[in-house]
Amino acid sequence: MERTRVNIVVGLFMVLGIAALAYLSIQLGRVSFLGARGYSVTVDFPSVGGLKSGSTVEIAGVEIGRVESIGLDNYQARVKLRLQTGVKLQEDSIASIKTKGLIGEKYVRISPGGSDKIIPPGGKIREVEAPVDFEELLSKYIFGKV
Repeated sequence: MERTRVNIVVGLFMVLGIAALAYLSIQLGRVSFLGARGYSVTVDFPSVGGLKSGSTVEIAGVEIGRVESIGLDNYQARVKLRLQTGVKLQEDSIASIKTKGLIGEKYVRISPGGSDKIIPPGGKIREVEAPVDFEELLSKYIFGKV
Protein backbone atom coordinates (compact mmCIF):
# COMPACT_ATOMS: atom_id res chain seq x y z
CA MET A 1 0.00 0.00 0.00
CA GLU A 2 2.82 2.38 0.92
CA ARG A 3 4.65 1.59 -2.32
CA THR A 4 1.53 2.42 -4.38
CA ARG A 5 1.22 5.80 -2.66
CA VAL A 6 4.89 6.59 -3.43
CA ASN A 7 4.40 5.58 -7.07
CA ILE A 8 1.36 7.85 -7.40
CA VAL A 9 3.19 10.81 -5.82
CA VAL A 10 6.22 10.29 -8.08
CA GLY A 11 3.96 9.97 -11.13
CA LEU A 12 2.11 13.21 -10.28
CA PHE A 13 5.42 14.96 -9.70
CA MET A 14 6.67 13.81 -13.12
CA VAL A 15 3.47 14.92 -14.87
CA LEU A 16 3.66 18.37 -13.23
CA GLY A 17 7.34 18.66 -14.19
CA ILE A 18 6.65 17.78 -17.82
CA ALA A 19 3.72 20.22 -17.93
CA ALA A 20 5.91 23.00 -16.48
CA LEU A 21 8.64 22.24 -19.02
CA ALA A 22 6.15 22.33 -21.90
CA TYR A 23 4.71 25.64 -20.66
CA LEU A 24 8.17 27.23 -20.41
CA SER A 25 9.16 25.94 -23.84
CA ILE A 26 6.07 27.49 -25.41
CA GLN A 27 6.49 30.80 -23.57
CA LEU A 28 10.20 31.16 -24.25
CA GLY A 29 9.83 30.07 -27.86
CA ARG A 30 6.80 32.30 -28.32
CA VAL A 31 4.92 29.53 -30.07
CA SER A 32 1.19 29.88 -30.48
CA PHE A 33 -1.09 26.90 -31.03
CA LEU A 34 -4.11 29.12 -31.55
CA GLY A 35 -3.05 30.11 -35.06
CA ALA A 36 -1.17 33.15 -36.20
CA ARG A 37 -2.73 36.34 -34.96
CA GLY A 38 -2.43 39.63 -36.75
CA TYR A 39 -1.81 40.21 -40.42
CA SER A 40 1.12 39.85 -42.77
CA VAL A 41 2.95 42.29 -45.02
CA THR A 42 5.98 41.70 -47.23
CA VAL A 43 9.18 43.67 -47.74
CA ASP A 44 11.85 43.17 -50.41
CA PHE A 45 15.40 43.90 -49.25
CA PRO A 46 18.55 43.80 -51.42
CA SER A 47 20.13 41.75 -48.58
CA VAL A 48 18.92 40.55 -45.20
CA GLY A 49 22.38 40.74 -43.64
CA GLY A 50 21.86 37.99 -41.04
CA LEU A 51 18.16 38.54 -40.27
CA LYS A 52 16.40 35.31 -39.27
CA SER A 53 12.83 34.05 -39.08
CA GLY A 54 11.41 34.85 -35.65
CA SER A 55 13.30 38.15 -35.33
CA THR A 56 11.34 41.06 -33.91
CA VAL A 57 9.69 43.89 -35.82
CA GLU A 58 9.69 47.20 -33.95
CA ILE A 59 8.41 50.74 -34.18
CA ALA A 60 10.05 53.23 -31.79
CA GLY A 61 11.62 50.34 -29.86
CA VAL A 62 8.27 48.64 -29.23
CA GLU A 63 7.75 45.13 -30.57
CA ILE A 64 4.82 45.04 -33.00
CA GLY A 65 5.43 41.72 -34.72
CA ARG A 66 7.82 39.03 -35.90
CA VAL A 67 9.59 37.97 -39.09
CA GLU A 68 7.52 35.06 -40.35
CA SER A 69 9.66 33.89 -43.27
CA ILE A 70 12.54 34.88 -45.53
CA GLY A 71 12.81 33.77 -49.15
CA LEU A 72 14.32 34.73 -52.47
CA ASP A 73 12.24 36.48 -55.14
CA ASN A 74 13.74 38.00 -58.28
CA TYR A 75 17.23 38.05 -56.70
CA GLN A 76 16.03 39.98 -53.68
CA ALA A 77 15.28 38.82 -50.17
CA ARG A 78 11.50 38.72 -49.64
CA VAL A 79 10.73 39.06 -45.94
CA LYS A 80 7.24 38.28 -44.69
CA LEU A 81 6.30 40.08 -41.48
CA ARG A 82 3.48 39.12 -39.11
CA LEU A 83 2.20 42.29 -37.40
CA GLN A 84 -0.23 42.77 -34.53
CA THR A 85 -3.81 43.47 -35.56
CA GLY A 86 -4.00 46.95 -34.01
CA VAL A 87 -0.91 48.27 -35.82
CA LYS A 88 -1.64 50.23 -38.98
CA LEU A 89 1.25 51.12 -41.30
CA GLN A 90 1.14 54.07 -43.68
CA GLU A 91 1.87 53.42 -47.33
CA ASP A 92 5.14 55.41 -47.16
CA SER A 93 6.55 53.61 -44.09
CA ILE A 94 10.23 52.69 -44.30
CA ALA A 95 11.53 49.24 -43.27
CA SER A 96 15.17 48.79 -42.31
CA ILE A 97 17.26 46.00 -40.81
CA LYS A 98 19.09 47.07 -37.67
CA THR A 99 21.31 45.43 -35.07
CA LYS A 100 20.64 45.49 -31.33
CA GLY A 101 23.93 46.72 -29.92
CA LEU A 102 27.23 46.35 -31.71
CA ILE A 103 27.08 42.60 -32.40
CA GLY A 104 23.56 41.80 -31.24
CA GLU A 105 20.71 40.14 -33.07
CA LYS A 106 19.13 41.65 -36.17
CA TYR A 107 15.61 43.04 -36.20
CA VAL A 108 13.34 44.97 -38.57
CA ARG A 109 12.70 48.60 -37.65
CA ILE A 110 9.77 50.35 -39.26
CA SER A 111 9.72 54.13 -39.48
CA PRO A 112 6.12 55.30 -39.89
CA GLY A 113 5.26 57.55 -42.80
CA GLY A 114 2.90 60.48 -43.08
CA SER A 115 0.52 59.20 -45.75
CA ASP A 116 -3.20 58.86 -45.21
CA LYS A 117 -3.25 55.53 -47.07
CA ILE A 118 -2.79 52.38 -44.96
CA ILE A 119 -1.06 49.19 -46.13
CA PRO A 120 -3.74 46.46 -46.26
CA PRO A 121 -3.23 42.91 -44.93
CA GLY A 122 -1.11 41.02 -47.45
CA GLY A 123 0.26 44.34 -48.74
CA LYS A 124 3.84 45.43 -49.25
CA ILE A 125 6.16 47.98 -47.68
CA ARG A 126 7.85 49.61 -50.68
CA GLU A 127 10.42 51.86 -49.01
CA VAL A 128 13.46 50.03 -47.57
CA GLU A 129 16.89 50.81 -46.18
CA ALA A 130 19.57 48.22 -46.90
CA PRO A 131 21.32 46.80 -43.81
CA VAL A 132 24.81 48.03 -42.95
CA ASP A 133 27.42 45.31 -43.51
CA PHE A 134 29.88 45.79 -40.64
CA GLU A 135 32.36 43.26 -42.08
CA GLU A 136 32.56 45.22 -45.32
CA LEU A 137 33.00 48.52 -43.48
CA LEU A 138 35.68 47.04 -41.25
CA SER A 139 37.62 45.59 -44.17
CA LYS A 140 37.47 48.95 -46.00
CA TYR A 141 38.77 50.69 -42.90
CA ILE A 142 41.55 48.16 -42.24
CA PHE A 143 42.77 47.93 -45.84
CA GLY A 144 42.29 51.65 -46.56
CA LYS A 145 39.81 51.25 -49.41
CA VAL A 146 37.67 54.20 -48.44
